Amino acid sequence: MPELNLHTFGPSDGPQILAVHGVTGHGARWWDLAENHLPEARILAPDLIGHGHSPATPPWDIDAQVTALKAVLDAHARGPVVVLGHSYGGALAVHLAQRFPDAVRALVLLDPAIALPPDELLEVAEATAKSPDYTDADEARSEKIHGAWADVPTELLDREVADHLVPADGGKVAWRMSIPAIVATWGELARPIVVPAESVPTIVVRAMRVEPPYVTNEFLAALREKLGENLRTVELDCDHMVGQAKPVEVAELVRSVL
Repeated sequence: MPELNLHTFGPSDGPQILAVHGVTGHGARWWDLAENHLPEARILAPDLIGHGHSPATPPWDIDAQVTALKAVLDAHARGPVVVLGHSYGGALAVHLAQRFPDAVRALVLLDPAIALPPDELLEVAEATAKSPDYTDADEARSEKIHGAWADVPTELLDREVADHLVPADGGKVAWRMSIPAIVATWGELARPIVVPAESVPTIVVRAMRVEPPYVTNEFLAALREKLGENLRTVELDCDHMVGQAKPVEVAELVRSVL
């Protein structure tokens, strides 16, 4: 199993959080939340397999990602941690809490992407394989501005472009990720609904500008049935990049379970 590249933020003796990014992302995306809104916490933010500076060797499925995340905890955590997961990272957080409940104190899931429509994911995977790069940085930036990053502060988008966009073939640019891994990962979002162990307190944040919603009523119903009073649901008026668009609110949710 490849060793994940790890970004760390905050004091080494602070309450520990494992922060898991979504598809096409990287651990450094948690910088603003960590440095400016949760400075008291020790945040472990790995690049997932095939993302950022982590190895891209397969397998690329959820099981492999969860095993790699558990290895991060085994190497760096002092005990059970709060797991903060965004999108696909939210799905991984749920699987981690299901397989290793003793390693997880609580879950904070930011617009988790679980059991999404297979036909839509096929379209996204095909588009990724067909057009994996951009003519220049302006084109890459425009795609984000007119998509899920519409309500993210400009300075964070500038940082994303500076840190994560790299040269590609033919003078083009691309995000720092493995295209084969990303194409395979889109299919993982179609997996059936899973829920964490009933002992794990869970907060689910639904991004209300995402339509159709990633957080489905079926997923919420499954969580309520399993978790009961251990489930809290929150709706935020933002697009999909919840941690970047609503860091103050996210920080308060995380503090509530630290």
